[in-house]
Amino acid sequence: MSLNSAAAYGIYSDDVALTDIIRTLNEAGFDNEDICMMLSPSHPIASVVRDASLFSSERNDDAATAGMIGWLSAFGAVLIPTVGFFIRSQAFLHALMAAREAPALCGNARTLVGLGFSEFDARKYEDQLRRLGVLVYVSCGESAKTLWAQEVLRHTGARETATLHDTMQEMFTTMSAAASA
Repeated sequence: MSLNSAAAYGIYSDDVALTDIIRTLNEAGFDNEDICMMLSPSHPIASVVRDASLFSSERNDDAATAGMIGWLSAFGAVLIPTVGFFIRSQAFLHALMAAREAPALCGNARTLVGLGFSEFDARKYEDQLRRLGVLVYVSCGESAKTLWAQEVLRHTGARETATLHDTMQEMFTTMSAAASA
């Protein structure tokens, strides 16, 4: 998978059943490694990750937490601002780490720009995600699959969906030009 490919995303409220969205995406032909999720710090999963402890005395809590961490680790990337992140995919790792080195933006907006969002959209969604919400991003190997991914995200209850293939091409062209200068 390469992140200079096409992508689609959906924005959801915090109370969405992520397991249902992921199952539907998987059934529609999208692999976990191609999925990146960004959760608000107030999301219930963020609390589980934040409260995870090696020294917990409750064996049942440990098993549930380990199960949640294992589930999150199966995705291309899961980002929870101010809490933590899981990155399995090399493509997501490179894109997100390169975004961290970009000077112009702050906070999560750099991360979203690294995923291919325009600076304007990145700032807009950063604000939304900081308060409440979940962003589910699906990297697609080909442009034709972005519309299918967008439709699946819409079907699972996303408040907003869009594709990024044009924005991503512009971003990587700009980054390549800057690197060669």
